This record gives sequence, structure tokens and C-alpha cells, in this order.
Amino acid sequence: MSGAMHRDFKAAMHFLNEGDDYLVVSHVQPDGDAISSTLAAAWLLGRLGKRFVLANQDPVPDRLRFLSGSEGIRSLDQLGTDVRFKRIVAVDCADYKRIGLLADRFADGAELLNIDHHPTNDAYGACNLIVPEAAATAQILYELIAESGHALDPSAAELLYTGLLTDTGGFRYSNTDTRVMQTAAKLLEAGADGYRIADRLLETMTLPQLKLLRLGLNRMEFRFGDRVCSMRITPEDMADTGAAPEDLEGLVNYARNVEGVEAGILFKGMRDGSVKASLRSGGTLDVAALASAFGGGGHVRAAGCRLEGEVQIDALLAAVGEALESR
Repeated sequence: MSGAMHRDFKAAMHFLNEGDDYLVVSHVQPDGDAISSTLAAAWLLGRLGKRFVLANQDPVPDRLRFLSGSEGIRSLDQLGTDVRFKRIVAVDCADYKRIGLLADRFADGAELLNIDHHPTNDAYGACNLIVPEAAATAQILYELIAESGHALDPSAAELLYTGLLTDTGGFRYSNTDTRVMQTAAKLLEAGADGYRIADRLLETMTLPQLKLLRLGLNRMEFRFGDRVCSMRITPEDMADTGAAPEDLEGLVNYARNVEGVEAGILFKGMRDGSVKASLRSGGTLDVAALASAFGGGGHVRAAGCRLEGEVQIDALLAAVGEALESR
């Protein structure tokens, strides 16, 4: 760890030690890393003897409710309209707007600790612990807990392992390096049940998820010499299949995983007419740069943005094609 990075970890620990009554938040439509990082931050605050509240604009996905403490993550309504927090810990939020409506519960002059691993993070916190080299925010929290001097118990190890597992695609993505595997081994030693977590999160599909997959596969479109594959899901699809937002997780990978495809894209239509685009790179294409041009962000291999209708969909596809041709 470099000297500058070590100072960032020290500063984050100082932020957690010097105050009390924290609100821990993550991004809207939380995934495995977001929920596990929220709960791991709460575990650390508990060890530090701090009071805290956990909240997210959207519900905890059903498949993540097995995680210890997940029932304690409150909705916006459960916080009450008059409650305002002065000390905020934001985890896995690539930018401030990803916090969503929970930002309305921040007090004037609130101070925020921003813990994240997205390279597009713009350091919006009063204190920022941003490690783009980390495979997951959970990996940063593993190191922060080590900095605190508190030993992991099996429940904390399970939380951190979940974030690491999901954000590396089951240790299959290019962000799986030696540090990731070393961290995973230590979490298994600390009591994480790796098989059970992987079986639940990687091997099990809901029936609505399977129905969405069938629809998405039937609508695959190939462009630019079959180097780009896109899929579409409509609001009607979500209603007809009874699917929840979490059932879309991983669907885009079926487009990316086709041999010869360098970019997989999932377009999900929203009720307000906008479209959420999830981009995955199957090679060296930087999809984070593409998403950023449309107001989104993410990682080099995995990113997303929100588009306003067909004109912007066409513009994004054109940008992808130009990026492929310019290499």
C-alpha cells in the first residue's frame, strides 16, 4: 500500500472514530457488493461502539436477504420525514446522485465518507477512500477492518466474501487478481461458507429470471460485424414475468459471452420512457468511457448509463461502433 493510500485509510478510520450517529447508504437498486458493503460498514461501526442507521432507497434483493443484518436496512419511508443525519458513510456509490432520494435525509452541512472502487468516482465526500484497483468495495472494507485492528468473525467474513464473489463474477472477471484470491482465502479461513454463498448467488435462478432470459435471447441483435450484441427488456416484460429488478442481474453477460463479441449491451425500458443501458466489454473496449459520455459511469469492463429514448440508443450504439473502429 502506497503512503498516500495508507493516509486515506487512516483518514477514513479517523472519520469513523471521531463521530457518532452515522447513516450508512449505498446506491439505488443495490447489488451484492452494495448490500454486503453496507452491512460490513455497519459491522465495523458496531465494533467501534458507534450508533448507526442503515438505509437504501430500494429494497434489499430477495437473494441477498440471507446476509446477517440485512433485515436492518431501512427504506426511505422507515426513516421518517423529519430525521436528518450529519455523519454519512456512502459505500459503492460511483457518484453522489447514485445515493438517490436518501440524500434528502442529509442535514445541512453533513459530512460524508465516500468508500468506493469505481474509477469514475468524482471524490464527492468530505473524506474519500477510493481504490480503483480494488475488485469490489467489499475488498476495501476488508482492508479498512484490518486497519481498525478488529478480527473478523464468520458473519463479517460472509459479508465481505459475498461482495467479492459477486463483483468478480464468481472470480471469473478480469479484476480477479492475486490480491482478490488471497483475500478470498483469508475470508474462507475466517469462516465464510463459500460453497453456500456461490450456490445461492451464482447457480440458482428464479423462474421470472429464466423467463426474462428467454425473452432477451429471442431479441438478440448483432452489429458491427457481430462484434456488438444487444438485448432488450421492456416494462411489459417485467410485469408479465413478475420479475424484480434483481432478476436482470447477469442477463447482459449472455450477450457479452458470445464468441467474437467485444461489447454486450442490455437495454431495459423504464416506465417513464427512459432506457437503462448496461454495457459489458468482452475485450479491451473501455465501456466506462462510453457510459460516461452519456452521463453514466462504472468500470472499464462493466458500466451503465440512462438514455432518453431511441435517439440516444442509436447514438450509444454508434459510439460503440466508432470506438471499435478507432482501435
